Amino acid sequence: MAKRVFFSFHYQDVIDFRANVVRNHKTTKHEGAGYFDASIWEDAKKESDLALKRLINSELKNTSVTAVLIGSETYSRRWVRYEIMKSLEKGNLLLGIHINSIAGKDKKTKKLGPNPFDYLAIEFSNDGQKLNLLEYKNGKWVKYSDLDGWSISGINRSDWGKAYKLSKYFKVYDWVADDGYKNFDKWIE
Repeated sequence: MAKRVFFSFHYQDVIDFRANVVRNHKTTKHEGAGYFDASIWEDAKKESDLALKRLINSELKNTSVTAVLIGSETYSRRWVRYEIMKSLEKGNLLLGIHINSIAGKDKKTKKLGPNPFDYLAIEFSNDGQKLNLLEYKNGKWVKYSDLDGWSISGINRSDWGKAYKLSKYFKVYDWVADDGYKNFDKWIE
């Protein structure tokens, strides 16, 4: 059965064509989601943060996988961070894909960008009953402000009161080095 994949990315990587290589590959093998027409995105931005959240939430609906396309600045983009955290809350499989190794419209590649999962974290409450969300901003870990945590159960007592970067839980691939064209379907299983 085809997976419905939400692609999270910094819009600059669409302009440079790197994100499009991944989003448009083998379109008959999986059904993509999370494609924002630039005008729809701009209209939502003019309305409010709530309008943007609603747009993202509606695009995440009925998806089971979120693929974060990692360019140079992806890790720092507010709405990419929201898409990751909302996907986590929703229970989507999350994975990262470095795309700077793909030649852009200028025919050049770039140094790999920072892993966004290194800048987001989960923290278990001291009693193990709540999952709190954190982000790394201005040189320190702070409460993630765009989404609240949620109640949980069944957490090992040894994890109570501890925080972990999302990179502990989610794999990151390189589209070129790991042959994404051939292996993407395996990555999303």
